[in-house]
Amino acid sequence: MEHTLQKPPPRRRTQAERRDQSERGLVEASIAVVSEEGVSAATFEAIGRRGGYSRGLVGQRFGSKLGLIEAVIAYLHDEKETYTAAHRVDGLPGLEALLAYVDLYLRRLSHLGEVQAYFRLLCWAVADISAFRSAFATEHDHVRARFEVWLIRGQAEGQIRPDLDPTAAALMVGSQLLGLSMQMLIDPTTDVDRIRVTCVATLRQAFAANR
Repeated sequence: MEHTLQKPPPRRRTQAERRDQSERGLVEASIAVVSEEGVSAATFEAIGRRGGYSRGLVGQRFGSKLGLIEAVIAYLHDEKETYTAAHRVDGLPGLEALLAYVDLYLRRLSHLGEVQAYFRLLCWAVADISAFRSAFATEHDHVRARFEVWLIRGQAEGQIRPDLDPTAAALMVGSQLLGLSMQMLIDPTTDVDRIRVTCVATLRQAFAANR
């Protein structure tokens, strides 16, 4: 007699796994709504409907709009970290790490609705003088500190000019990326590739030590 192997029944997800999945789904739905329709359209009802969940679940998971925005920022931060890690940026010499980050950031800028959602939320938070600004300030300070570490490392390696102020330079680079992100919101047809090449070359010329 021929025996057939039966597949084991699918493993039931734990409550924690179901919760994580629903939170991720709601965050992704929030990003989609904000990117496509704007911040004002991102009501709990619209987000729940987009994600296939109830309006009440959005409030239950995040508590408030601030909680939701903090979750969106954390999600986008993790996505960016995964992308950066995949390109092994942190393992590069200081100057090369900074330039690689800038290059990768600008390559992604014109392709992801996630980036659009982030900066739409940022513009709204600043324009409304809301408490939500603190969530963005924390993320931007994290990026500035990372740039500063790379710049200091590059100076120790002899790649970066010793007279360069790493704190001021880190803030300048971050502000430049912010400005280009805003430009993409204003004019999505902006040729980011040309700007990317010019930006990386200009930073290299400005920061590199004379040998």
